[in-house]
Amino acid sequence: MGLHAPCPDRFAPAFRDQLAELMRWRRDVRHFRTDPVDEAVLTRCLDAFRMAPSVGLSEPWRIVRVESDAARAAARANFETANAAALAGYDGEKAALYPRLKLSGMDRAPVQLAVFCDEATAQGAGLGAATMPEMRRYSVVSAIAMFWLAVRAEGLGLGWVSVLDPDRLARDLDVPGDWALVAYLCIGWPEVERDHPELEDAGWERRAPQLHIEER
Repeated sequence: MGLHAPCPDRFAPAFRDQLAELMRWRRDVRHFRTDPVDEAVLTRCLDAFRMAPSVGLSEPWRIVRVESDAARAAARANFETANAAALAGYDGEKAALYPRLKLSGMDRAPVQLAVFCDEATAQGAGLGAATMPEMRRYSVVSAIAMFWLAVRAEGLGLGWVSVLDPDRLARDLDVPGDWALVAYLCIGWPEVERDHPELEDAGWERRAPQLHIEER
């Protein structure tokens, strides 16, 4: 490996169009088939973590594959409790709509990963994180975004479950105390292909028509 001169034509217009299409079809998947995912395919996708940026080259992501019946049952129970509490926090139109939303693919996704941030990692010697320690978690999120695109490029789908009690899940999975949950990811073959958010179809929310950028 070495340095290379800038090459503006390294990626052809057709590739850029395909990249835009990949991002458009990324989508948060919640409806999965139960067909297994080939381990070689999953490994290729996970390699995206190794190419991801991280503050101070700290690589703070820690991945737990949730495989056992007991671990999956604990995660599912966690979701059900958090989901009920979330529903109680809504009223009016949102309260009527919320029960119809499918917010987790935990019931069917063949691959489930809990992704943590190691807040106490010595790697990177704290570079870039002394004033903004949250940069370690942002690094994990950046890695997940790259993994998500790799998953989609293989034809797989990924669903990010955020209706969870993170501390409870960390205890149930018996991870070190310095690990903070960033994401619970469900991965598998999608039942339905979508190029727009499922929440739009459900009437929960709409995307902004354009990006708003302020100047100062």
